[in-house]
Amino acid sequence: MMLKSFVAAAAVAAALIVPTAAQQAANPDGVWKDQWGTTFTFQLCGDGTQLCGTLNDIQGDSRTEENLAYVDQQVVQGEQTAPNKWEGQIALNGGGAKAIVELTGPDTLKITGCQVLCSSIDYQRVS
Repeated sequence: MMLKSFVAAAAVAAALIVPTAAQQAANPDGVWKDQWGTTFTFQLCGDGTQLCGTLNDIQGDSRTEENLAYVDQQVVQGEQTAPNKWEGQIALNGGGAKAIVELTGPDTLKITGCQVLCSSIDYQRVS
């Protein structure tokens, strides 16, 4: 009887721990950097399910005068469409594009931008 009580208590404790871990993994708040050095700050906004992203710096081939105008501006806004996934718009190359932002892990994020064609860039959480 004692063993059954212990197992039941352990199962309840484990069930309480899992949602906390899932919430932490689903938190996009922070600064994210790609392999070229471009950084974004993402945070939940609106009612807490929307995602807003500010471009901090842009590096690599995308560092054009046109794109530098977006530095320190909110360039991404999306609605949550699934756990760890937001769809909306991104300011890009003087216009807008469809954007999909996905948390692919606790410290990894992928942004997919689609104008005529789609391309994705992976980001690592830096803070």
